[in-house]
Amino acid sequence: MSARAQLAGARRLVVKVGSSSLTSLDGGLCSDRLDAVVDALAARCAGGTQVVLVSSGAIAAGLAPLGLTRRPRDLATQQAAASVGQLLLAHAYSASFARYGQPVGQVLLTADDMIRRAHYRNAQRTLERLLGLGVLPVVNENDTVATDEIRVGDNDRLAALVAHLIGAEGLVLLSDVDGLYDGDPRKPGSTMIAEVDAPADLAAVEIARPGVGSLGRGGMATKITAAGMASASGIAVLLAAAEDVAAALEAGEAGPKVGTAFRPSGRRMSARRFWLRHAAHVRGRLDLDDGAVAAVLRRRRSLLAAGIHGLSGDFVAGDVVDLVGPSGVVVARGVVGYDATELPALIGRRSDELPPEQRREVVHADDLVPLIDS
Repeated sequence: MSARAQLAGARRLVVKVGSSSLTSLDGGLCSDRLDAVVDALAARCAGGTQVVLVSSGAIAAGLAPLGLTRRPRDLATQQAAASVGQLLLAHAYSASFARYGQPVGQVLLTADDMIRRAHYRNAQRTLERLLGLGVLPVVNENDTVATDEIRVGDNDRLAALVAHLIGAEGLVLLSDVDGLYDGDPRKPGSTMIAEVDAPADLAAVEIARPGVGSLGRGGMATKITAAGMASASGIAVLLAAAEDVAAALEAGEAGPKVGTAFRPSGRRMSARRFWLRHAAHVRGRLDLDDGAVAAVLRRRRSLLAAGIHGLSGDFVAGDVVDLVGPSGVVVARGVVGYDATELPALIGRRSDELPPEQRREVVHADDLVPLIDS
């Protein structure tokens, strides 16, 4: 099935809309733009699709009411703008969706809700219950209390995480660009890339290299990252302009005819492995020998102390650590079973050389996800 056909037939869909698509610097929220997004979402919901909306715009919406003429650089003022703007954004969505009798619920998340496993599962339960009750969740980062996660494009990654979290078949990223180009779209000769079989294919394209073309302008880098995260886990992705939202959410047999579509390039992994790969906060590293790398990658075995020759970081049992091969490449990630203070006395030693209480796995195979192909 093509990416566009999968998007058209998706029973669950995550749609992300950027700040520039909803707001203007001088006037705050633009009701016409927001209503156009809501019109398309409501039409898709009426067709039987469950939709989660990941919406930026809280900080931008708060600028005009506070008399600010530009996005503030200091964190405190960003948080103040988000505090004012979030109420305006939630009210605007609630009023607009009310035209269709569609109830909405606000879900504010921070990076911590994605990093910490217990919080991650709680967010999953909350979203599932809202969808089960016929509510359309409107998700945003909680910028009022956020710290280092306040930066352009974070909601692209958040949308990819949410898409996996709820088992969505499709992810639509809406912004002020109409797709991915093979060069600077402002220059003659640049053409849109209609289909991407795998994010790795972009390595040979000018736009995919940092500092060239439009990569990094308008959050394009984060959109490519988000598309890669989602498509690698079996989710079809569409990058399109917010002004084309109705066409982007087209549920016809052929699917949307706008934007750039990313074909799913991998199988859906468990929520726990997806969390480990993309959302977990890494607390340290374990340095592995060649034998341990082979066991972890090719044989999918647990990591034992004998295969470790070094470590770094201040971690405790239950934290996430990177597993690093002899060449210095991170080959896997997993939940460690020992504190950093316990391991130095164990590493490099075979299980039969250790006391019985210390013969358990350092990282169990069930708590480990490879990051490279074997």
